[in-house]
Amino acid sequence: MASIILISIVILTSGCLDNGTDTPESIEDEDLSEITEPDAPRNNEKSASKMDYRQQMRNFVIGISTYSKQKNPDFIIIPQNGQELLTSGGNPDEPVAQDYVAAIDGVGREDFFFGYDDDNVATEEEDTEYMASLLDIAMDNGVEVLVTDYCWTKSYVDASYRENSERQFISFAAERRELDSIPEYPAEPFNVNAGDIISLDDAKNFLYIINPEELGSKEEFLEALQETDYDIILIDLFYYDIPLSADDVSSLKTKANGASRIVIAYMSIGESESYRYYWDDLWRIGSPEWLETENPDWEGNYKVQYWDEEWQAFIYGDDDAYLDMILDAGFDGVYLDIIDAFEYFE
Repeated sequence: MASIILISIVILTSGCLDNGTDTPESIEDEDLSEITEPDAPRNNEKSASKMDYRQQMRNFVIGISTYSKQKNPDFIIIPQNGQELLTSGGNPDEPVAQDYVAAIDGVGREDFFFGYDDDNVATEEEDTEYMASLLDIAMDNGVEVLVTDYCWTKSYVDASYRENSERQFISFAAERRELDSIPEYPAEPFNVNAGDIISLDDAKNFLYIINPEELGSKEEFLEALQETDYDIILIDLFYYDIPLSADDVSSLKTKANGASRIVIAYMSIGESESYRYYWDDLWRIGSPEWLETENPDWEGNYKVQYWDEEWQAFIYGDDDAYLDMILDAGFDGVYLDIIDAFEYFE
């Protein structure tokens, strides 16, 4: 049983590693008009025709945003990675994708200064500046930027916080890509403050922890989070396979210093995860037809044709849907992962 839990927890962080195709070269060479049938996914007749996979992901995020904000106008939408969606063609000199930008409140970006090629290794300046050219567009349009760097050497941690702050990005230096710990260094969150955090633009720091393995029972996990002064806590809806209750989430909305904070739920929308409550053991690749190949780097994670209505129905739209459970639990927003799934289909 312990080994099964450990495997599930490792899989839980799967969205945090897929950076291999997210390079300037892949964007510059791309021409969506040249997508041909052999390059398209094999399990859906729609894929035989030309499809704008980026716009399909934009539409998905916009749908999630519209639905959730009808229920809670202050609900926060933060897609992670896939910053190319911010402009019409993915390049910084192209027009802003206005409908998409209007639908989101923040963008997350991993490995901005550390971790792009390997953990605790500085990201090449060329890669950082390429990402910055698009992230700055988000900032210019009132969309906050949240950066997660992966480093543990103290001088690197200091550099990550300092350099992100200089760009006015909110950042978190994670000790491990498993996102399973509250860092011991620095002893207090960077830019710690006693202010109430009502909206995303009030925040000066955040904690990203979606793997509770190192923090014991659910009660111990919640207590450890309650004792911090982070402005934003980004966690999973589930403690292992048990969803957090509204009382659990509410208990996290006050910092140790007594000020209010925001609690955001992680949710993957570009891959299906075999350890989630919605998974059917009878599913196989191609059945349902939107279920694509298994991610070779993360056992149990499967690419999905994310534009498919049946898949999207698992994500939002009724009481049993993933987003609806997050809303019912009282989270302040959602952090959407595998936004860059369009790269697989392109």
